[in-house]
Amino acid sequence: MALLAEPNATLTVEAIARKAGLGAGTVVRAFGGKDALLDAAVSRLLEPVVQRARDLLTQTPPHQALRTFLRELIAFQTAHHAINDQLGGLDLPATTALNADLVAAVEEMIDGARHDGAIRTDLDPAIVTALITETAHAVARAKPPSQNLADAYLSVLLDGLRPAP
Repeated sequence: MALLAEPNATLTVEAIARKAGLGAGTVVRAFGGKDALLDAAVSRLLEPVVQRARDLLTQTPPHQALRTFLRELIAFQTAHHAINDQLGGLDLPATTALNADLVAAVEEMIDGARHDGAIRTDLDPAIVTALITETAHAVARAKPPSQNLADAYLSVLLDGLRPAP
């Protein structure tokens, strides 16, 4: 897990084994290969993020949950976006399932906010989801990372999604 938090870390079996103080062969035997190893590590990293989204849905109104969660998600993506760049083409069933759960939680926040009148209803929900996902991803990759940029993004996005009076 510590390797996942390092900027520009290369996620190879050898690097992971070295960080854990093990041989590469031991790691492969324990996990069955790089895909399974990374799936286990990344899914452990994502589990608390998905749980946080679920908790916010039960503890706060949907619009507030969305604002709070997006702010936290951008911070998470900023810290871990280099990992995502190395996961393409890998078989990661647990990570894929958690990502689907995460998207579902954000969609539930959006749907609830639409139902409550906090988000406009004239936009297709899939477009709203894509807008949020893609732009949050871009903001998280800004160099250097900027909380001011993240805050401005959230203000502009959520103001733009607010229904006209």
